[in-house]
Amino acid sequence: MKYMISGGAGLALARFELQGANAARVRRALPVQPANINAALGATARASGKRAHGGLANGTYAAVGKRLLDVGLVLLSLPVVLPIIALCALALWIESGRPFYTQPRLGRAGRTFRILKLRTMVRDADQLLQQYLREDPALRQEWEQTQKLKNDPRITRVGRLLRATSLDELPQLWNVLTGDMSLVGPRPMMPNQLGLYGDAQAYFALRPGITGVWQVSVRNEAGFSCRAQADSQYLREVTLQRDVGLIWRTLAVVVKGTGY
Repeated sequence: MKYMISGGAGLALARFELQGANAARVRRALPVQPANINAALGATARASGKRAHGGLANGTYAAVGKRLLDVGLVLLSLPVVLPIIALCALALWIESGRPFYTQPRLGRAGRTFRILKLRTMVRDADQLLQQYLREDPALRQEWEQTQKLKNDPRITRVGRLLRATSLDELPQLWNVLTGDMSLVGPRPMMPNQLGLYGDAQAYFALRPGITGVWQVSVRNEAGFSCRAQADSQYLREVTLQRDVGLIWRTLAVVVKGTGY
């Protein structure tokens, strides 16, 4: 599968070919040299973010209130959340060691940041994924469509419980405090998933969120490309009422334990 990233001037930055576990490898760069691809991608994303964000700039809540809500709710939740994270981390440490991990994600205006999560998979998860996808065409098809596996053999016993309840996402509250994420927004994607996403203007106009429209609606039951539609919908409806409603619906999803 091939995809192209393009800027506002219509220049093709790179052609990528997905191999194995959808790992993107540079095949050819035009006209930007490989060493400059990341910088060019950032410039493209910033330009897209500014265009898409124009409608939000006039909203007081979107410009100021949303950030105040993020920081306020995170600080209020810490007395409850920190002990839960500590217990989860202890269980993971006893099971298989090192309980936390970080991974690069695309943020607002295309800036890359490292997301913090509780580790729910075995230590050599990336290598095992490539092996499983080579050996099982059904798993490969599921991965290419959703970028997730419903019955992922790499997930540990404790990790499966944390994923079902979304407790593995709690450390991302740190990313919210640092300003890389918001409580509500697009689900953060990895840089090599951008070609699968489609038009990313809405995504780059917002901070990625711990929860959001996609997370509480179709969630894991739709293709990866459906995220763009959910994010565009949310971009048009950024209000305090909307965010509080999505946070409330998130609690219901967590109680149901539908994550994986």
